[in-house]
Amino acid sequence: MPSELRRGYYAQLDEIEGRVVQLFAMVTEGLAAATEALLTGDRDVIRVLGERDVTIDAVYRDVEELVNQQLALQAPVAKDLRFLLSVLRIAPELERSHDLVEHIARRGAQGLAEAVTPRARGLIDRMGTLGVEMWRMSADAWYDRDPLAADRIAQRDDEMDELHAALTAEVALGGTSIPVSMDMALVARFFERLGDHAVNIARRVVYLAGATEGPQPHDRPASREDATNPG
Repeated sequence: MPSELRRGYYAQLDEIEGRVVQLFAMVTEGLAAATEALLTGDRDVIRVLGERDVTIDAVYRDVEELVNQQLALQAPVAKDLRFLLSVLRIAPELERSHDLVEHIARRGAQGLAEAVTPRARGLIDRMGTLGVEMWRMSADAWYDRDPLAADRIAQRDDEMDELHAALTAEVALGGTSIPVSMDMALVARFFERLGDHAVNIARRVVYLAGATEGPQPHDRPASREDATNPG
């Protein structure tokens, strides 16, 4: 590959990496803001996250287009091919994850947190904190190409699953209206799915780092409810 073309090629790879890091940051920051919005009903945060979802969708489309261009025009191999295939795998998870973030925030506009028990509010707060921690770890794993991070994040996900079960059980005890109970069950599921996506991405880093050849067998299947749940 001539030197000028090679420089252009690697500049494109750097641009793709930058867009992916941007998506990680927007999901992580958005999850922290969405949890706060759910607990406080802050409509400004809810509006900002809704607007940001449009940006996320645009960045996601740009990333896919850039990756497909490089695959078609440059026929990359080895490390570069692993990188581009990994981006194609994680970009949809990043986009879906921000959809979940927005769904969480939107419940804040309905005053949902004020209608539930103090214990439920505490569980929501803990799930939000843990989710942000998991997403920061996942972003660091991607940036550092750390194949060992997947197990650490999976351990955090076990705790997220326990919180999901605890919040679901708290809602099932009653004391709230049926619509509130249904929304709280959805919120618990949204947080749980965000944890799953963080784990999936960290496991993809194992392949990106060259520790294995092929898709990770333990990836949790993306759920249609990520994008089709009641908004």
